[in-house]
Amino acid sequence: MGTVKKEAWGKTAAGEAVDLYTLTTKSGLVAKITTYGALVTELHVPDRSGKAGDVVLGFDGLEGYLKGHPYFGCTTGRVANRIAGGKFTLDGKEHQLAKNNGPNHLHGGDMGLDKRVWRAKEVRSPDGVAVQLSYLSPDGEEGYPGNLAIEVTYTLTDSNELRIDYKATTDKATPVNLTNHSYFNLKGPGSGDILGHELTIAAGNYTPVDATGIPTGEIAPVAGTVMDFRSPMTIGARIDQLAADPGAGNPGGYDHNYVLDNPTGNIALAARVREPETGRVMEILTTEPGIQLYTGNYLDGTVKGKGGKVYQKRYGLCLETQHYPDSVNQPSFPSTILRPGKTYRSTTIHRFSVSK
Repeated sequence: MGTVKKEAWGKTAAGEAVDLYTLTTKSGLVAKITTYGALVTELHVPDRSGKAGDVVLGFDGLEGYLKGHPYFGCTTGRVANRIAGGKFTLDGKEHQLAKNNGPNHLHGGDMGLDKRVWRAKEVRSPDGVAVQLSYLSPDGEEGYPGNLAIEVTYTLTDSNELRIDYKATTDKATPVNLTNHSYFNLKGPGSGDILGHELTIAAGNYTPVDATGIPTGEIAPVAGTVMDFRSPMTIGARIDQLAADPGAGNPGGYDHNYVLDNPTGNIALAARVREPETGRVMEILTTEPGIQLYTGNYLDGTVKGKGGKVYQKRYGLCLETQHYPDSVNQPSFPSTILRPGKTYRSTTIHRFSVSK
């Protein structure tokens, strides 16, 4: 049988105690989850020789996360991704949020879910081992309306999967768009860039963005463009066509939302990543309508991570399952509004295997 181990992992500057949960399956997969930010600190999966290794960027201890970081492994929200102008109007009332990404709001604001200490408990799972984290985001926190009760359950399965189940309820209408922001490098954190990783995304369309990363509202085909990953393609094959624009603060590379070919809302394959050297393969399945491809463009060598290794540009890859960015201001996009009496549910699965 698998095991769940809980240990003290330090305290925040405000004196809040932080715990670390280590989940281990009978097949040898290991995931480490902390109550700070409900985030994944480590995820160990085997390579083609059977040797397990960590595949997510992060830090060796709590201190690195408390100093501030580019959302390594965390639960982001209430609304992941960007909201134009840091504001939205809901039921006739305008809500002003923090502008923490140029002129826009990003990943829940200055003190989003990624910087909160969550409650946690081990929960039973027929599929493996699991820990459930919960947080009550009070009415008005970061400018959002309603008391939002959130649960995130991480299950490490005996089928070599990390499953993430999200659930939320509210007492006032509010936008909700939760995701996990892990940076993956299937060679290992600090082991070079991800340009040689082969990527497939089950999406025939994407949402073009303006210079600040806000969707224009268009749903555009990927065919014939640098955005096309419908067939396996190395991430580095065409990335230089997405040129940097220093004047706009854009370092170049992928940071785009894909419109998944999954109209049902049932769990379906969204993306597949293969790393040729180690043979590690990661498939991402989700109930969400979109997935954000981000290639670690803003990593710049100033962050020292696990084992003292420095994270340079494009040393990590994010595939964030989500509703589309700025959906709260774009009526043509699938709605992110949760109302009283309704329950928000979302599931994402990271499935690991090896190739020859």
